Amino acid sequence: MTSGLLSVQGQLHAVGAVLVVLGVFHLALPRLIDWPAQVSRMAPLPRQVAGAHFFFIGTACALLGALPLLLAPELLAGGPLARALLAAETLFWSLRWLFQFAYFSPALWRGDPLRTLAHAGFCVLWTWVAGVFGLALYTVS
Repeated sequence: MTSGLLSVQGQLHAVGAVLVVLGVFHLALPRLIDWPAQVSRMAPLPRQVAGAHFFFIGTACALLGALPLLLAPELLAGGPLARALLAAETLFWSLRWLFQFAYFSPALWRGDPLRTLAHAGFCVLWTWVAGVFGLALYTVS
């Protein structure tokens, strides 16, 4: 199996790198979306739950990206564990793709050029990420 950027292995590496960066980006994201000011008005329990969830979403992105970044050849070698991991990643990121359209209200981004660009970018990102994992799963099945 070739490892060029356009190969399945190369795409797994690229997706993994982007997801790791996205996970690390969660360290700066709260300030970019003015989250501390919004969360400070919440009661302590929901505020702490929201903070914990935010931390674990960033951690999950980084860890789910580390798998293909560091272990793409092993994932593409097949076997039950590799197929299970690829299926889980395909399902997870496909659900994230679905949420981009079904959960987030267009009122959050319509009329704001920067947020519209972010929405479009995330639509493309989740399509690519889910598609790469789905293609890898198809390749090893």
